[in-house]
Amino acid sequence: MDLGPLHDFVEYEHTNDDFKACVIDGLARPQKRIPSKFFYDERGSRIFDRICDLPEYYPTRTELGLLQAHAGEIAGLIGRHASLVEFGSGSSQKVGYLLDALVEPAAYVPVDISCEHLLASSKTLAAKYPQLPVIPVCADYTRPFDLPAVDGEAARVGFFPGSTIGNFTQTQAAEFLRTVAGDLGAGSGLLIGVDLRKDADLLHAAYNDAAGVTAAFNLNLLHRVNRELGGDFDIGKFGHEARWLDAPGRIEMHLVSRAAQTVSVGGHRFAFAAGESIHTEDSHKYTVQGFQALAAGAGWNAERVWTDAGSLFSIHFLRAA
Repeated sequence: MDLGPLHDFVEYEHTNDDFKACVIDGLARPQKRIPSKFFYDERGSRIFDRICDLPEYYPTRTELGLLQAHAGEIAGLIGRHASLVEFGSGSSQKVGYLLDALVEPAAYVPVDISCEHLLASSKTLAAKYPQLPVIPVCADYTRPFDLPAVDGEAARVGFFPGSTIGNFTQTQAAEFLRTVAGDLGAGSGLLIGVDLRKDADLLHAAYNDAAGVTAAFNLNLLHRVNRELGGDFDIGKFGHEARWLDAPGRIEMHLVSRAAQTVSVGGHRFAFAAGESIHTEDSHKYTVQGFQALAAGAGWNAERVWTDAGSLFSIHFLRAA
């Protein structure tokens, strides 16, 4: 493998070994579902990059604005000679503001499930920062994996932007935060983006964009099942739907069957009624206080929080107890 300017590359076999099992199990449930982590094959990752540029999709530009405005302050909290570990790094677009502000960072360790996308974005970043060791880790960060050792590392700090924490249930989010605290170690920091509760119309527009990019992102799951698992989904017989549920405070994304039909995947057949859906993603929205309470229960102390003028989005700096 040509690593180009990369310092090293680590790949865990579990990144793909459970796709088929999760799809078969999920489609057999009364409420059919496919976990959102499987959105991010190479094509899905590219479509998500397009979502981030949509005018309706406020989270990316709001979070980028906060990172740009507060990068110096954040770098002071992180300190010198720290390794920055980004969970779900994607295109590594946001981390540049931090890398520009950090003092002599020890390494950048992007972790992502989409290996090809991860390698491409890591090589681009490594070429931009030639003095910085870039060590990509291809792994499902929701499952156990070991972080690489880094020479000269004074501390490890996690970076989890994009409000990906909202894709977890509160129980799953707390478990993830506990796991990260253990992986990074006592006294380590975590910089995490958290989307906030807001007007339902704004949320609806963000997840049902006029250009249909989010719909293409959602439907790409079925293309992936057909391509990798020999499925026979007729993509035109499914539609994208995003629903806001006020009481639990979350957006749910679904793929809705437009007709009664039967689909085959990996030798298994699954019947769909007209209007029946595959639940593909949750995106929970928090209050600042609600998220800090969740983090405290998982072993983190809240040190700082930054929000935009419209209180659309928040970035928290947490410290492991």
